[in-house]
Amino acid sequence: MSLGALVAVARAPFLLLPVTLVAVGAAAAVCEGGFSWSRTVVALAGLMGLHVAVNALNEASDYRTGIDLQTRRTPFSGGSGTLPAGTLRPAAAVALAAVGAAIGLAAGIWFLLLIGPRLLWILLLGAVATLAYTEFLARHYVGELFAGLGLGALPVLGTALVQAGSLGPTAVLAAIPAFLMTFNLLLLNEFPDELADRAGGRRNMILLLGRLGAARLYAVLALAVPAVILFGVLAGALPIPALAALLPSLLLAPPLRWAFGRPADEVPVAALGANVGWILLTNALLAAGLVVGC
Repeated sequence: MSLGALVAVARAPFLLLPVTLVAVGAAAAVCEGGFSWSRTVVALAGLMGLHVAVNALNEASDYRTGIDLQTRRTPFSGGSGTLPAGTLRPAAAVALAAVGAAIGLAAGIWFLLLIGPRLLWILLLGAVATLAYTEFLARHYVGELFAGLGLGALPVLGTALVQAGSLGPTAVLAAIPAFLMTFNLLLLNEFPDELADRAGGRRNMILLLGRLGAARLYAVLALAVPAVILFGVLAGALPIPALAALLPSLLLAPPLRWAFGRPADEVPVAALGANVGWILLTNALLAAGLVVGC
């Protein structure tokens, strides 16, 4: 067992997402009158642990069900290939997931002791999204929904809540784009794995709606993100500098061109990459705009 294999199963490049989500939540807390570096660091550690847990459990399950043996891997989808290559045992992936979940649990307990039961609903939903995703949620057409919650809206809301002590309109409005983008992150990345997911027992939006319907859903949710940010600014819930978060929407051109033009074809790798860049940059610029504007 090597460190490189563990890093691969943890899907290290994808761990940039929780960094940007915690940044958005912390920036929303600045706008709502509360910020703490220590609480931000603990929130980030807990979320990173939970993300590693989800990734490692997913890799172990996909190897066990045979999905990883059939999938067409891209830099953004299809798993790391570590377990099929034999460089790490499935038990080690499960152990890594347990460590990540323990870190998330420790952070959650610490915050509960600090601020009380106001956080409990977020922690419980987050636990469901983490522990039930691979074996249940992803097999009952709600995987994208809980991905959008667990690695989108809930981290933003939770990070803001543990610092500001309450949730104001800024945190709520900032959490909506995070939900939509993470939903779309999973949705678009599922297209290359359609056949493998079907054979392995997964049930997602592509299998429910068909490729055309799922591609149209992706497009609608993608276009809703800048609309929500613009609405938040016009409504006064987000400061004017948050408009900078509209700029990364230019990166949507490749995936939207595919979604509207040829969803029956494979998603171009460039479109998958543009989708990831759009999400990370939108979160980052939204966080920066909140800090500057507040």
